[in-house]
Amino acid sequence: MSPTLAALLTWAPAFALVLARVGAAMALLPGVGETSAPAIVRIGLALSITILLLPELRPLMPPVPDAGLSMGLMVAGEVVTGLWFGWVARMIVLALPICAQFIGYLIGLSSVLQPDTELGAQSGALGTLFEMAAPVLLLASGLYRLPLIALDGLFRLIPPGHMLPAADSTQIAIHAVGTGFSLALQLASPFAVIGVVWHVAIGLIGRIVSRMQIYFVSMPGQIMAGLALLMLTGSTIILAWRGGTQAFFIALPGGG
Repeated sequence: MSPTLAALLTWAPAFALVLARVGAAMALLPGVGETSAPAIVRIGLALSITILLLPELRPLMPPVPDAGLSMGLMVAGEVVTGLWFGWVARMIVLALPICAQFIGYLIGLSSVLQPDTELGAQSGALGTLFEMAAPVLLLASGLYRLPLIALDGLFRLIPPGHMLPAADSTQIAIHAVGTGFSLALQLASPFAVIGVVWHVAIGLIGRIVSRMQIYFVSMPGQIMAGLALLMLTGSTIILAWRGGTQAFFIALPGGG
């Protein structure tokens, strides 16, 4: 066996473990792992990142097991770790389209009783617009780099070949979901307050003028006022989401 081939065989298990985690994470990481991106681009990114990380991670690699089943279980564990990390990182990004769905319901652009079959069930045009804007904002602002840096640090927290701690990973996942929904509600809070005031006022008018078709009278004003408020607060919503996303990315396991 030639020395070159022998060297490649010694690097192959380490390459498989790193690629399994990086490739699984790239399937869900925000910005660089979007489903709208061509698959060949995501595969190329995963291979490039694996090649860059492999030399510095080589000392962390476990001994190569004798049985193929043990190696397969190690690769499967890396895939689970990568999917978990990518999912956790994506939770905070989903706060922006969730906020848009809240706003759409509050200003009358969406309805749970009238799902949109073209844009997705009950998503609405506003939610779809913000969902497409989120990866663009991540790429334009450079925030996509923070999860990649955290992914590098994750290899030191959970070395290759080690299983994901069940208790800690569950707690981090719960925290990610709670943080994402909390940020979405905070971003939509001006519309929630104005919506409550608006509906109370409309209810009082309906009680005073009982013969008025209150729905057909109030809905155009509700939509116009909601769009005007969105125009005034849109940049603030984006900046607040960017700040919350950046803080969450920095606090990711392996980040900082």
